[in-house]
Amino acid sequence: MNKNIQYIDWGLIEYNEAWTKQETLFSDSIAKKVQNLPTDNYLVFCEHPHVYTLGKSGDEQNMLLNYIQLQAKNATFVHSNRGGDITYHGPGQVVGYPIFDLDNFDLGLKQYIHSIEEAIINTLSGYNILSTRLDGATGVWLDVGLPTCRKICAIGVRSSRYVTMHGFALNVNTQLEYFNYINPCGFIDKGVTSMEKELGAKVDMDELKSRLRRSIEQQFA
Repeated sequence: MNKNIQYIDWGLIEYNEAWTKQETLFSDSIAKKVQNLPTDNYLVFCEHPHVYTLGKSGDEQNMLLNYIQLQAKNATFVHSNRGGDITYHGPGQVVGYPIFDLDNFDLGLKQYIHSIEEAIINTLSGYNILSTRLDGATGVWLDVGLPTCRKICAIGVRSSRYVTMHGFALNVNTQLEYFNYINPCGFIDKGVTSMEKELGAKVDMDELKSRLRRSIEQQFA
């Protein structure tokens, strides 16, 4: 069982280009598994230009802009094969794509998602942001149980033969107004926030990525 995690930073990259690159790593791992060969684990971080992605169980009516309005916002719209509903990706957000063979870590999919959430919760606590889970929803949330409940990190995963792809999107210095044009993850009664909004100051992205990477590696060590 290979528990080593190879870290890759793709920087700012178009969503579809990142998706293609993910599929290559994902397919390669599955092909190796079928042949009983050792598999690798990759942790990819990146940022995307403005894009709305709809998960395979999602409802297009949660996208509140038409094609012309999307163009005016310099945004694109993509049907994705991850789980979950609609979400937004854009500059100032750390998007994480762990392409892990869960057999290497002796984990099921539910435990895997729990571990990713835990790594993000621990990272945020290092910035004095208190976050937790919300029953019946994936991701990381603030003020659960209160009217001010809001999401800071979305999670949507695809897996096959216990190999994962897609992942999470943590709002760091994100332009939150882009969430006004969707019902994020299908919720119409809950808000969205970012680290910048909670702290009242921009966050150093390199420092955040470094802390987040360490936190994820600790969860899967």
